[in-house]
Amino acid sequence: MKLDRLLAKHESMGRNRARARILAGQVRLDGVETRRFDHEVDRFTRVELEEVVIQIPERQLHVMLHKPVGVVSATSDAEHPTVIDLIDDPDRATLHLVGRLDRNTSGMVLLTNDGRWSKVLMDPAKKVPKVYRVQTRDPIPPEAVAAFAEGFYFHTENLVTKPAKLEIIGEREARLTLHEGRYHQIKRMFHRIDNRVTGLHREQIGTLALSADLGPGEWRLLSKEEAAACASIP
Repeated sequence: MKLDRLLAKHESMGRNRARARILAGQVRLDGVETRRFDHEVDRFTRVELEEVVIQIPERQLHVMLHKPVGVVSATSDAEHPTVIDLIDDPDRATLHLVGRLDRNTSGMVLLTNDGRWSKVLMDPAKKVPKVYRVQTRDPIPPEAVAAFAEGFYFHTENLVTKPAKLEIIGEREARLTLHEGRYHQIKRMFHRIDNRVTGLHREQIGTLALSADLGPGEWRLLSKEEAAACASIP
């Protein structure tokens, strides 16, 4: 919502009067004076009019969780523990998932109550990279690197996967970087080279790597700087 509209709505004044008070320097956002009446204000912004608080900001949460195998990426589930169950925070009910992992996949999961942040991270046009460590049933041939870079045709969706970076780090282990998230994509890609995924772990999203000190089932809050860098938000 634009600042002049919020002010007019809260104080029951017209937008012209609200704009005049903003231009007169009577309004502060998060403690900083602004004279921009078209400034976008969300529910996380502290708004003051002549030192009177007219909007108390809600608590903004960005959470990194190390999801264990067996836990589902959901806010509720009748049969299995969920990622929300692992978070001991009074505001956990406000959280939603930023992308998901299969129940049998471990690694980094992000949660937030900030819809704009999650929208940026999940926007296909942003091409936010996601890095996975993959274990396979059979040895990974060197020619797989070029095959993953070229992409695979998925007939169900009638599309070719975007170029993916495959780094072979062991006979049956690789690190894979994707810029998209199709249904069971990694398993399907390895199936195209007649191999089977036996273990999958997400290590990184954007510039944010899973903290080494977070054990399975553990979580922590991200700093504002980490959250902004992860989503490449200026």
